[in-house]
Amino acid sequence: MIGNSNYNTIPTSWVDGELRLAGLDSRMIGLLRAIEQSGSLNQAAKQVGLSYKGAWQIIERANNGAPKTLVSTATGGSKGGGTCLTEAGGSLLALFTRLEQQHQQFLDQLNRGLADDPDTVLLLQRLVVKTSARNQIFGSIVAIEAGAVNAEVSVKLKGGEQVITSITQTSLSGLGLQVGADAVLLINSADITLTIDPGSDRFSARNRLSGSVIRVLQDAVNAEVIVLLPGGETLVATITPQSAESLALTPGMPVSALFKSNAPVLGVLSSL
Repeated sequence: MIGNSNYNTIPTSWVDGELRLAGLDSRMIGLLRAIEQSGSLNQAAKQVGLSYKGAWQIIERANNGAPKTLVSTATGGSKGGGTCLTEAGGSLLALFTRLEQQHQQFLDQLNRGLADDPDTVLLLQRLVVKTSARNQIFGSIVAIEAGAVNAEVSVKLKGGEQVITSITQTSLSGLGLQVGADAVLLINSADITLTIDPGSDRFSARNRLSGSVIRVLQDAVNAEVIVLLPGGETLVATITPQSAESLALTPGMPVSALFKSNAPVLGVLSSL
């Protein structure tokens, strides 16, 4: 089955970070806010996802460590008691809220600066792509040939090699592919066949990438062969232990990785 998609896991901001004030983190501040809103430690604990005991321990540590009590708890009484912020606790919460706003403004400024640098954005976009496919290789689209049913897209890798991938006409239209656009190829390691015969033409696979063996990792079930391509990318091929023994692969040995045109999943960058 051919799968093709936009890889749109790109975040809206590149720089992020949690604000901490003298050991007080967002969990503690969240608890203070919840207490201010609910007037109940039990309800506040539920709002922030803490047990009553855990919330009470956080409040105890805060009260013991602060020069003034931050949270006041009353038990019993006609109204059944309650929990509220003291004047010191309210001042601390207001201070942290102001700092949060300034902190967010600072992060926004950093992210706007990064967004103005196309080379940095391209690097970061590629680093955040996450996939279950073992092989993830970036390149640029150099040719698109549309057929009656399927289309063939040629992707040029960093080392100059080209990979042909077949996609449906529906995918071609949906992805909005254009020559020159950045693309990512996702290839399962089990879809790659290895050969050490440079002149062999016994394979029907459209794609043949030459490289050299970096290492072989073998267990009782499979052998993983890591192949270094001319552009610096690596491919991982999963083969049987019998095949690994037959090929007698060793680090530095020339090898070719073969796979069919319907093996790669083609992804293109979505517009933000």
